[in-house]
Amino acid sequence: MQQRPLGRSGLHVSRLGLGTMTWGRDTDADEAADQLRTYLDAGGNLLDTADVFGDGDSEAVIGALLDGVVDRDELVISTKAGLRPGTPRRHDNSRLHLLRALDASLGRLGTDYVDVWHVHGHDPATPIAETLAALDTAVSSGRVRYAGVSNFNGWQTAQAAAVSPTPLISAQVEYSLLERGVEREVLGACAALGLGLLAWSPLGRGVLTGKYRHGVPSDSRGGSEHLERFVAPYLDKRGAGIVEAVATAADGLGCSPLVVALAWIRDRPGVTAPLIGARTTGQLLGALAVEKVTLPAQIRRALDDVSAVRFGYPERQS
Repeated sequence: MQQRPLGRSGLHVSRLGLGTMTWGRDTDADEAADQLRTYLDAGGNLLDTADVFGDGDSEAVIGALLDGVVDRDELVISTKAGLRPGTPRRHDNSRLHLLRALDASLGRLGTDYVDVWHVHGHDPATPIAETLAALDTAVSSGRVRYAGVSNFNGWQTAQAAAVSPTPLISAQVEYSLLERGVEREVLGACAALGLGLLAWSPLGRGVLTGKYRHGVPSDSRGGSEHLERFVAPYLDKRGAGIVEAVATAADGLGCSPLVVALAWIRDRPGVTAPLIGARTTGQLLGALAVEKVTLPAQIRRALDDVSAVRFGYPERQS
């Protein structure tokens, strides 16, 4: 699998990252181990998690895998902090919470350091200087190798990168054919300030796989009590039109809609890696099939057009 530099850094990561939001909840330890071996065998190295995934269970599963199942040095581990668990979750980017959360993550992961540590969202109640100072402390102490932000909008990303005492190298944001809002300002900020973009939910929360074309399967995220509201925004008329375009392209190329959607986001300008999440190894293998596919320019243009994001003032000025 091809590797790409993450932002303006010497860190290289595979152009497909493996997300672990379901690990410890919908994906048990044995299945997670099988997924990780499959991903590593395919040449991947970027493993993404967060302290709130499964209320820490995802990190704990990874920690168990690092205990004799896989070599720590094979992996670039990315985790996040800044959300407090509970309902509803709330942001807390205070120095106290972030550094406590980091130590707890390291304990669950069973490692002395995290390769990339992301702030999990913007916290308007905490001065950004305090948040960035906590990142700097984490890096200077050796507990974190590189730092980044997640779910920041354009001006928040630019502000953080411009004033951070430790260089930020990455931004994690939702980005797919169904959600292209980051193209208005976040992509430009990342390009100008040297941040690599890691795209979460690159399959539009699963909708771009085509599984919802004829209804909501009971065993899908959209049919889940916990994730129904997460999927619902994309089950609209616009989303249906985009999914049909993806399905048409897949029929023409002889591959799955999943592969078409993933190939589109993987090769978007400014994207370092989409983060693919799978409940099963079979789903992961279906996603890894994208490594054999590059979309023809004509299909890429058609998908660009059908999913185009609206621009206006001040992003575009005549």
